[in-house]
Amino acid sequence: MGASYLLNPISFLIKTLFGLYITLLILRFILQWVRADFYNPISQFIVRFTTPVLRPARRIIPGWGGTDFASLVMAWVFQTVELIVLALLLGVNYSMPQIFILSPLWAIPELLDLLISLFLFALLIRVLLSWLNPDPYNPAVGLLTRLTNPLLLPVQRRVRPIAGVDLSPMIVMIMLILLEMLLLPPLRFFTASPF
Repeated sequence: MGASYLLNPISFLIKTLFGLYITLLILRFILQWVRADFYNPISQFIVRFTTPVLRPARRIIPGWGGTDFASLVMAWVFQTVELIVLALLLGVNYSMPQIFILSPLWAIPELLDLLISLFLFALLIRVLLSWLNPDPYNPAVGLLTRLTNPLLLPVQRRVRPIAGVDLSPMIVMIMLILLEMLLLPPLRFFTASPF
């Protein structure tokens, strides 16, 4: 057993830890964007874990149009750091200066992939919960509704339910998957991403 034996577990840990924190940062940005209830316990959890990074970042990164971009920029920074660490660990076919120059570009398709995946996951959970008729006052249900409504409402205005079945989640999910399929490969190609 050589060094490659530990490479997969270390890579997994790096991806998991960075991925979880980047997800929290992206969720914080989305929750601010959709004007979610920040007294919600789930929102409080996200705020509590992201504030230590965002408080100093807000001094440097200004908000614009009522939107706080510090969480989005910090998600990009963390994604860049993750990709640098993984590139150095996995030994990609780039020199160290190239890795440091290209990794901020590599982070863009990765963040878009995460964003699309978050919305797909949220839509899937919302559909599954709609079959169970959950308590509308449940904090998770309220947050999920707030998170997915910006995507669902425009489609619901155009496509009425058929026999009581709302097809808008399926339509939005298909559109998101198509967006992912059409947008991410060219971005990864143009940024010369090894990931």
